[in-house]
Amino acid sequence: MRTLDKCRASIAGTLGEYHFNCPVDKMFFDFTGITAKKFQAKVATGATDEEMAEFVKKNAKARPAGKIIKWNNVQRDRRLSEMPLGLQEYMETYIPKFVPKNRVVHVFFDVYDIEEQRI
Repeated sequence: MRTLDKCRASIAGTLGEYHFNCPVDKMFFDFTGITAKKFQAKVATGATDEEMAEFVKKNAKARPAGKIIKWNNVQRDRRLSEMPLGLQEYMETYIPKFVPKNRVVHVFFDVYDIEEQRI
């Protein structure tokens, strides 16, 4: 989870140009009802990925599995134009800097998948 990686880097002082609790992180926090502060406090304990997954399950708003799956799929399918305005503005400079000119961004998460060479 990118939010978890950024939180760990923030705590370690190695975050660089990334931002923990950015608009994308906030979408996750809003959906789960977990605050960034509470999430970061748990991460600061040195919790493993598995322990963080349990933490989220235990502390997130209770929702039927179908609603969680639907939310996840909606996020994965979001186009840049459907993202919060601040994030759209940020991406106007981010994409030209990190996405090769010959690569097409179809949905928001393509940006990171291309950058991190998953697609």
